[in-house]
Formats: sequence, C-alpha cells, structure tokens
Amino acid sequence: MKTNLILLIVAASITATAQPSQNTNSKITEVTVFLNRAQVLREVKTTLPAGKTNIVVNGLTARLDPNSIQVSGRGSFIILGTSHQQNYLSDVALPKELRQMKDSLEGLQKQVLVEQSQKEILNKEEQLLVSNQKIGGANQNLTVNELKTMADFYRVRLGDIASQRMKEDSKIKKLNEQITRLQSQINSQNELYLRNTSEIIISVSAETSTPAELQVSYVVGNAGWVPQYDIRAINTKNPIQLSYKANVFQSTGEDWKNVKLKLSTANPTQSGLKPELFAWYLNFYKPAPVASYGALQGRVAGVQIQGERNYKKLKESDAESEQPAPVMADYVSTVQTQLNTEFDIALPYSILSSNKPTLVDIRNYELKASYQYSSVPKLDNDAFLLAQATGWEELSLLPGEANIFFEGTFTGKSQIDSHSVKDTLSLSLGRDKRIIVKREKQKEQTARKFIGANQKEMYAWELSVRNTKSEAVKISLEDQIPVSQNNQIEVTALDLANAKYNKDTGKLIWDLLLQPNETKKIVFKYEIKYPKDKQVDGL
Repeated sequence: MKTNLILLIVAASITATAQPSQNTNSKITEVTVFLNRAQVLREVKTTLPAGKTNIVVNGLTARLDPNSIQVSGRGSFIILGTSHQQNYLSDVALPKELRQMKDSLEGLQKQVLVEQSQKEILNKEEQLLVSNQKIGGANQNLTVNELKTMADFYRVRLGDIASQRMKEDSKIKKLNEQITRLQSQINSQNELYLRNTSEIIISVSAETSTPAELQVSYVVGNAGWVPQYDIRAINTKNPIQLSYKANVFQSTGEDWKNVKLKLSTANPTQSGLKPELFAWYLNFYKPAPVASYGALQGRVAGVQIQGERNYKKLKESDAESEQPAPVMADYVSTVQTQLNTEFDIALPYSILSSNKPTLVDIRNYELKASYQYSSVPKLDNDAFLLAQATGWEELSLLPGEANIFFEGTFTGKSQIDSHSVKDTLSLSLGRDKRIIVKREKQKEQTARKFIGANQKEMYAWELSVRNTKSEAVKISLEDQIPVSQNNQIEVTALDLANAKYNKDTGKLIWDLLLQPNETKKIVFKYEIKYPKDKQVDGL
C-alpha cells in the first residue's frame, strides 16, 4: 500500500513536469509608480491548446517581487496557479540605441586592428630596407650615379615610411579616443540591462483550443518618484502659479514605452501596521561613555530658502493673443483614495530604464497670495519680497524642492514641507534694490557708566527705510535686543519704538506702509547692566 502511494506521487510529479510549456510575448500597458517601487501591468494574448499548459511569460526584470504577482484572464480556460523563476541563460533584450552603440564600438575596434596591421607592414618594410643596405657584391665597384640613385631611393622610401607611420599613429589615437568615449557611454547603461531575467509561469487548463487574454501584474524595485515644484509669481497683484511635477526614476531593465502612467503617493516599503506601546520602565541612571556625533539636523516648518541666484529674464513671446500650447498637466486627473492620492495621466507616456529621472508634469494650481517686503538689516541691508500663499494644504503636496520664479526670472530654490501645521506658505521671491534699508549705531546715545560694583552700557540703533518705487509697499523690519541667560546680567528695553516684542527671543518687528519716495526712521534703545569685573560674551 505504501509503495503504491509513492508510485502515485512520482507519477503525478512526472505528469506535472511533462506538462507542455508555451512561451508567449507580453506587453507593458500600465504602470503605477509609487514613491518607492512601481506596479507593472502586462497583457498576454495567445491561443491555448486543449488540456493543461504552462504559459511562460519570459524576459521580465529580475527585480520583481514574486509575492506581488497577480494574474487574471478572459476566455474559456481555468487558471490553475502561478510560479516564478530566475533565468540566468537569457539576458534582457537590449534597446536599439544600446545595440547600435555596441555595434559601433565593435566596428571601431576592428578599424584599430586594421590600422595597426598597416603600421606593422611599414615596420617590416623599414627593417627589410635597413638590413639590405649592402649595395652590389664585395668585388663590384659602383659608379657615382649608381650610388646616388640608391641613396635617393633609401632616403625617399624611408621618409615615406616614417610619414605614413605617423599618419597611422594619428588615426589609431583618434580611434582610441572614440572608443573610450563610446565605452563610457555603454558602461553607464550596461548595468541596467546586462543582468539575468526572470519568468512567470502560469498553469492553465482548457477543454478545447481557445484564444486567451491574460493580465499579469507585479511590483518592481529600483523605481519611484520624487515631487518637484515650480512656483511662479507674475507680479505682486496676481495669484501664485504652482506647478506640481514628478521626477520619475526607474532602472529595472525594462523600458516602459507608451504606457498608461499613474503616480501614487503610497509607499509599499513603509509598514502599514499600527505600532504597539510596551511597558515604560524607570530605573536609576548609570552614566556610560557616549560616542560623539555630528551636529543635529532638524526640519524647519514651512519653506526654508536654500539659496538665491538671478538668471537672465526669458524673452516673452510677442504673440500674446495666441492660445498657449497644452501641457501634460492638462491631461492629468487626481483621484483621492481612502488612504492615498493618485494622479492618472490620460496620454500614453514612456519612461526608459535609465540612471536619469524623467520629469513629468502632474497638475497646475493657482494659489491666493498676499505680498509684502521684509528686511533684517542687522544681517542684510536688502529688502526681500515675500509671498504669503494660502490654501496650499488642500493640494495633497508632498515634501520637495521648489524652483521660484518672479516676473519670468529664476530667483532661487525653496523647500516645501507639507508636514507643517501652518496654513500659510511663505516664499521669498528675491531682492528688491529699489527699497533702501540702513542700520546705524547712534553714537551720541550710546554710553557706558560705572555704578558701584556694576557697569551699564546703553545702546541706540537707527533703522531707516526708503521706498524709491512708484507704488506704495508694505515692509516688515526685524531686529533684536539681547536676552539674558544669567541673573547677574540685566537687559532693559528703554525705547522699542512701538515694535512687536517677544521677550523670550528678544525679537523686534515693525510693520510699515511706505508711500512712493517716502522715508521712515526708527530708533530703538536698550540697556545692559552687569558686574564690572565680568566680561559678557556676545557684546
């Protein structure tokens, strides 16, 4: 009985192994790109024979996650099961451009061999001439004309050989330079394609020969997208234009050509499990050696200006009456799911397997904004134009870098932090030299006095701001007075000129309205008292 059972199992195994296989071609039709990873959907169209068949979908990337494979189909057949395996004997099909570069490299290498052969022939001929310099026999006398003729022959021929050899060296050098450049270009792409492939095996059963359509989906690594923004302000009277873009990257070895593309804010690599609290135990502290780490890094809420550059203003089109050309963002629809946001692109899109990302326009938004100037003359005498945008928290923005444009000119980069709890997005649009700000110490009101064991130092500063523009502007001036961290150091605000004063930080703010060609001056004073035998750090 036991022997018969073993024979039945072996027979079933042999039957399954002997089940006919059918290699099929597939086409990528849809890709959903997550923040990290992507889901690829392939279509398979074939004709099934009667009985059980293994459909082999080959030429797939080795980077796919076998646990993510899903198969569905339409037709008169039954899907029995699926499996996945690596194929180390077949490489990913190389793209046409890479094949052409490899063919060009092979042609150049052959040409180098030809030129080296020509150079070797010249070397052999030179050796032959040099080794046969003996003219005539030992007892044979040559006339002067015969000697001259032979000398001319040697001189001319050896000179031709040397000249031709220099030309061959020059050709070989140029060919090697081309080979080096081409090899570098090929190496940058080889790592994307020269790897093993994988296969999905779908076991099906059909009663009769029938056409079949299958959809195979799987998740791949080495893919994702990073948000990027362009923020444009035409002037200080119009809303802000925000362009939501995505840098899509993928180096899976598969080219996504003319596919239906979706961008999702989901992240499959991030755990979706709810964290659990464990018991919180207290005990006496036991000091232990602590390694020294670098400076802590934090995140500033809202927008942090990273730098500012001015570029030449782009030339505006004279044909203002013409309708602007549509952009990709016009063909993107936003779908809000229960947990994430998806951006569905209506037009077919191509994302090639590459080390460089592809920029995709997602959506264009218009944000209400108020504009005002701000200056911190203690640190910089220039006035900066700020835009305060509202309503941005409703746009499902992700943290990312933003390019800032004002009046058609690139003015710098900012960082959008969508995790900020603020309802106003503050953006710096650049410097305006037409607003002149100065900060000067009032020497006649600055003094030092000794009172008993203490000394007092009084400081007075004058801030002046002038508007040379032809329109009124709002400007916020910022300054500060020191904050004491020792009870022996007393800081007294004598005259803050009606500033908004934060006692915890010492920050002073004046909100001013300047008419055209108007100048306003502010003088603020403060006093510091401390023991005269002490030196105060920071003064």
